[in-house]
Amino acid sequence: MGRFPLATNETYTNKTTNERVTTTEWHNIIVRNKAAEVCEKYLKKGDMVYVEGRIKTRKWQDQQGIERYSTEIHCTDFTFLSPKGEGGNRPVENTAPAQSKPAESGAPSQTFDSSENETDLPF
Repeated sequence: MGRFPLATNETYTNKTTNERVTTTEWHNIIVRNKAAEVCEKYLKKGDMVYVEGRIKTRKWQDQQGIERYSTEIHCTDFTFLSPKGEGGNRPVENTAPAQSKPAESGAPSQTFDSSENETDLPF
């Protein structure tokens, strides 16, 4: 099992001040089995990656006995989007790659689907 943080940015223009505003949200990504090995080998800080998965919330107690919650995305599919050697050198513009193709990254060119054995509906 592997885990890594993923940042998503949203940029918009404030209609009152005409100022460009960017908000960043961090997500905890969980990958398993062979997908974890591929991510560890090929993903670097600043790389762009398209991730699909299931949102899971865990409940746990901290050292003081207070109940805490963690929300994670359990990755079922991902695609590398950063061109080889360009990770970390530019800001991430958009988190949803509408019709973009995966870029050559030295990583396997196929997407990784870890839900082959599951019978869940796709919606």
